[in-house]
Amino acid sequence: MNHSLQKKEQYAYIDLEETAFADEIPAAFEEKSRELFREGFNNLIVNMQVTKSIDTNGTSVLKKVNRLCINDLGMLVIVTRDDDFIDLLESLKIPDLNILPTQEEAIDAVFMNNLENEFGAGDDDYDADDYDNVSESSEP
Repeated sequence: MNHSLQKKEQYAYIDLEETAFADEIPAAFEEKSRELFREGFNNLIVNMQVTKSIDTNGTSVLKKVNRLCINDLGMLVIVTRDDDFIDLLESLKIPDLNILPTQEEAIDAVFMNNLENEFGAGDDDYDADDYDNVSESSEP
């Protein structure tokens, strides 16, 4: 698997330099991803700008890695601008797979996801106790 790797505090960035996510490449990608998980990286950004196709093995590996990221409150972000490849990825129906056009947008998405996790964005329910000692005011 031809790639370069950058490790940052919040994410790992893999620049995949393969035109097809097929044959032995998905297995190598899965091994690299698992290695990154063991090092504590639950956010993976994968630049697939040059990638044009994916086989069934590649599909199952993307599903596995995506699930591992989500289970650890992280995210997998695929970076590509190729409309045909985007359509192909979307047709795979991988739940919560993020596909963005630029590395910068992918990094922003990772930071937003981390903030949401820190502040418990999923807990938007209010209880009556939340309004103790709060009075209604007629003033704006």
